[in-house]
Amino acid sequence: MIRKPLAVTLLGLALAACTPQDPQQQASTALAKGVYLPAYSSWDKSNQQLSESAQSFCAGSQDLGSARQSFLTTLGSWSSLQPLVVGPLAEGNRAWQVQFWPDKKNLVQRQVEALLKSKPQLTPAELSKASVVVQGLTAYEYVLFDAAIDLEDATQKARYCPLLVAIGEHQKALSADVLQQWQKKDGMAAQLENYPNARYAETPEAIAELLRAQVSAIDGLKKKLGAALGRQTKSLPQPYQAEFWRSNASLATLAATLASAERVWLGANNDGFKAMLPDEQADLGKRLDEQYSVTRQHLATFSRPLGELLAEPEGLKALNAFYDNLNTLHRLHEGELAKALGIQLGFNAHDGD
Repeated sequence: MIRKPLAVTLLGLALAACTPQDPQQQASTALAKGVYLPAYSSWDKSNQQLSESAQSFCAGSQDLGSARQSFLTTLGSWSSLQPLVVGPLAEGNRAWQVQFWPDKKNLVQRQVEALLKSKPQLTPAELSKASVVVQGLTAYEYVLFDAAIDLEDATQKARYCPLLVAIGEHQKALSADVLQQWQKKDGMAAQLENYPNARYAETPEAIAELLRAQVSAIDGLKKKLGAALGRQTKSLPQPYQAEFWRSNASLATLAATLASAERVWLGANNDGFKAMLPDEQADLGKRLDEQYSVTRQHLATFSRPLGELLAEPEGLKALNAFYDNLNTLHRLHEGELAKALGIQLGFNAHDGD
């Protein structure tokens, strides 16, 4: 009498193992483990290094070139997060604390100078109560790269170093908090693996949010490049409206965001959004693959900074062609991919810009 229930139990387990998991749940689980968590961990690690760099530079044990390289490394990890801004990072004004853009009125320079005038010995605690304009990487870039600041001069270095150290501490604490909220029990990673949960009633809700973040990031690439091209205002190019123009990192940040969006599409092991497409949508999958390839290769042809390309007719022509590739990629996601996956995207973070 004991063997029969045991056999039935084993048969049930075998059947459960053979039952195909919901493709959307498979994708959300795979993306959480293979794409999102590694990216958030990398961002946190780079912020730890940025904080150490600020302290070393200000103590005189690191040169300016090394400090700038540490900043650019952090900038790359932050840019890679743009298609992955869901959950904790999308809440509590956190993203604004990392990057302030667009800065149409040069608020970064004005507020940094005003803050240091009022608090020459600025502390991390004081910075945490200040405006988001001065808390993040945009202000850090201003100090390290602005032409009017000479950090080789001891007096100027002493003036700006408290801000560098405070920003480094602020960013380290912020990314550690976000990562902890991803990794903890019942945290963001767990909520992308098991449904229902406190955040998502069902898998399609989660997939919709992941796709919405990816689509918003690609649209954001258009906005950032378009602002520099003067597309929004139908005027002359506006190089100072590009993100991170002082460090000539505008195209590098676009490349990092684009590569991350493609990782969401493909997944770490061919288990991303593409894997959710039904067989009858194979053509859409091929077109998206091709558009990512074309757009990525086009971006790789730019060997000079954005500001230089904006200053000449051929550069403008090439940048506008690249913008068109981004637009095609955006429309494929926002329209055809969303429809194929049965997702209503609604508004995104850049609507109304």
